[in-house]
Amino acid sequence: MTQTQSAANPVTRILAASLIGTTIEFFDFYIYATAAVLVFPKLFFPAGDPVAATLASLATFALAFFARPLGAALFGHFGDRKGRKATLVAALMTMGPSTVAIGLLPSYHTIGIVAPILLAIFRFGQGLGLGGEWGGAVLLATENAPKHKKAWYGMFPQLGAPIGFLLSSATFFILSKTMRDEQFLAYGWRIPFIASALLVWVGLYIRLRITETPDFLKVMNNQARVKVPVVAVFAKHTKVIFLGTAAVITTFLLFYIMTVFTLSWGTSALHYPRESFLIAQMISMLFFALGIPLSAVIADRKGRNNMLLVSSIGIFIFGLFLAPFFSTGSLIVTVVFQSTGMLLMGLNYGPVGTALAEIFPAEIRYTGASLSFTLAGILGASLTPYLATTLATSYGLPYVGYYLSLGAALSILALLASRSLMKREHQ
Repeated sequence: MTQTQSAANPVTRILAASLIGTTIEFFDFYIYATAAVLVFPKLFFPAGDPVAATLASLATFALAFFARPLGAALFGHFGDRKGRKATLVAALMTMGPSTVAIGLLPSYHTIGIVAPILLAIFRFGQGLGLGGEWGGAVLLATENAPKHKKAWYGMFPQLGAPIGFLLSSATFFILSKTMRDEQFLAYGWRIPFIASALLVWVGLYIRLRITETPDFLKVMNNQARVKVPVVAVFAKHTKVIFLGTAAVITTFLLFYIMTVFTLSWGTSALHYPRESFLIAQMISMLFFALGIPLSAVIADRKGRNNMLLVSSIGIFIFGLFLAPFFSTGSLIVTVVFQSTGMLLMGLNYGPVGTALAEIFPAEIRYTGASLSFTLAGILGASLTPYLATTLATSYGLPYVGYYLSLGAALSILALLASRSLMKREHQ
């Protein structure tokens, strides 16, 4: 690569490189989320109160969200200083080995307290890698996109979320159907963690064949690189990062209520069979995947802010009806409930990457967009399964819905305040 010119990246290679990486990263992330509910409370925490063990397991789940801003700052620094391509490869190589290590980790009954400690360390590594992965994938797509298709290109990294979740859920579903419970607990759950190494190699192969983005080459040519991007983000763009973070809190809050919390509550308090509920979640992921390209088309035509605002209002209303919708005891109604929530999720999640990338200048874009996204993850997702479980147990299921609506209200206010920042690039 030279500073003056980069060989053109074929469209299919750009989109494949942005999609495959986030698919792998989210697959790794979600297999942990599923295992945190179904497996880890039994294998990595002392025997005792099952609720306490589940909450402890969900606390390690939350740890990755606190690692993600560190990953955003670390990989964002190199992404804004050294380039998008090399940083994306490094992020993938951080999360991949952490996931495989979890699959090889002995249980609490074998090595005692060291087991949950190592589990937390490897979980931290997952979060560190994902903190650098998402922003780079979004920039790879949007910085190579035609002006009138920014949201369309930017939605391909977002598609990695439902695809990764579908792969994760399908894997656990197949293992559950083909293994007895004791086999699944003994070694079956480890298979997707270890097998993710193969997916990492696929991702590396594709990403090593891409070239640097035009926007970063311009930054280099203009000698506009910032010495310490994270300092510049907070010193000169404080309002932007605050509004960007608040605007996307809802997307995290909704997702982890509709996946981790509902799986835990549905299989425990509502007594749905694990396999049946996993099928319901897999069906809902199809609606999640459908909502992402639909939202991208609307966002390119009507504006990112408008699309995010309408979907956030829909989520606010959905939260008010969450409890009666979820607690009917009918699996069919539960499938409709899951699918409605995840369609709203797709409509909200699709334009997020493009919207956050556009509000920061190119020289700090990797750091700024990544930090906004990951800080929203801390506020909107890190403790959500834990808090939702606590609210439902102590006060009742309606308060989980109120919690979701409160987060949506915060995002709505932030989106109204940031309308001038989120410009329609095609105009």
